[in-house]
Amino acid sequence: MLEAVSVALHGVSVAGIGGGETVLVIGAGMIGLLLLQAARAAGSARVLVADVDETRLKLAKELGADTVTHSSGGALVEQVLDWTGGRGVDVVLEAVGRDETVAAGIDCVRKGGTVTLVGNISPQVTLPLQKVVSRQIRLQGSCASAGEYPQAMESIANGSIKVAPLITAVAPLSEGAAWFGRLHAREPNLMKVILDPRMEGRA
Repeated sequence: MLEAVSVALHGVSVAGIGGGETVLVIGAGMIGLLLLQAARAAGSARVLVADVDETRLKLAKELGADTVTHSSGGALVEQVLDWTGGRGVDVVLEAVGRDETVAAGIDCVRKGGTVTLVGNISPQVTLPLQKVVSRQIRLQGSCASAGEYPQAMESIANGSIKVAPLITAVAPLSEGAAWFGRLHAREPNLMKVILDPRMEGRA
């Protein structure tokens, strides 16, 4: 979990979140939920989380999101503008990496705001260039981490970032192949599985 937390802390760092911002996190998978908590820990004033999975949105709310919203159906931009009084959020943390979610992030951010791209499901996306240029939006990529491990350890230790709710199961190493199969098949509500060799042979 330490590596995943460091990824989230790095994303928030390169996004320039320092306190008082309104933030939209698109995607409530493991990294998205960690980005939510990292943004909170960095002092964001309000954080909204969008996803298509109601179970994950419920978890986002439990982990500190001010508001959660279902991101399908094209209503996300309207909801964000209503939430921000028509201004748009200061920062979008995009944790999916698809055409539609990147485009939604650009539509949801205020003029001069930042869209930080953390998710990368698709190797290429199509950008609405005119919107980015005319509204002077900053697109910021974020990859892995760069020295955030000590901060990640401290954040987990002091509870500012909670990882236990993201762990779906702790299983023996011998069950690894089965768990990988379930994760690869995108079984609903699976987040993080920890394989512990010490569990082998336990009743």
